[in-house]
Amino acid sequence: MDRMLYTAMSGAKNAMDQQSVVTNNLSNVTTTGFRAQLQAARSVPVQGDALLATRTSVVTTTPGSDFSQGPVEFTGRALDVAMQGGAWMAVLADDGTETYTKRGDLQLDSDGVLLNVGRPVMGDGGPIAVPQGAQLSIGADGTVSAIPAGEGPEALVEVGRIKLVTPDEQVLTRGDDGLFRGPLNEEGAPGALPGDENARLVSGALEGSNVSAVDAMVSMIDVARRYDMQMKMLSTADENAQRANSILSIQG
Repeated sequence: MDRMLYTAMSGAKNAMDQQSVVTNNLSNVTTTGFRAQLQAARSVPVQGDALLATRTSVVTTTPGSDFSQGPVEFTGRALDVAMQGGAWMAVLADDGTETYTKRGDLQLDSDGVLLNVGRPVMGDGGPIAVPQGAQLSIGADGTVSAIPAGEGPEALVEVGRIKLVTPDEQVLTRGDDGLFRGPLNEEGAPGALPGDENARLVSGALEGSNVSAVDAMVSMIDVARRYDMQMKMLSTADENAQRANSILSIQG
């Protein structure tokens, strides 16, 4: 009975945790450059006052992300970029650390700073700023060029170069803000990865989420059914306990 209760309880908790991961993936099925989260579970013995050989609990984790490429859609917008292959774009996070993303729908703020979802895009020497009202173009190597307002093509000037990196994706960790960070440095903070001169992007295009809506919906239904099954096991265990108590009362 004890084993049955802990098995069903752990299974139900794992199903709830997995449902939250699946729900997050499904809610980002249209988010540009999103990478699906993975979910895993492992059994561990219960520690402390409840320690018994029959009691085992489940610990759920999100060990990583699915780094497969999402679909690329051509938009024709000058500030839309899609990273090719294993290339990632460097952006400045709110905490001041350098982070990395596959999202490429860039914007300009009122000061002419190039932004990625409100965060400055990093160049070789820091955030990239462009002249107000300039016509922009982005090259395959990340070079940002501008034609000042009222000028012709002959006035084209280079104003910066987007920092692109090609990391070992298995060392990247996802933050709560959805951005990815490199390995920790000696100070215990995420370190900045070196730029890759050979990394390339496609201008006028966006890479979509790599989450399959169909697969996510199937997973959601499967997890919901497994949760219901575990709850029925708990209900059955309770009924068995009540019947056993009744039999013992009669015998007593």
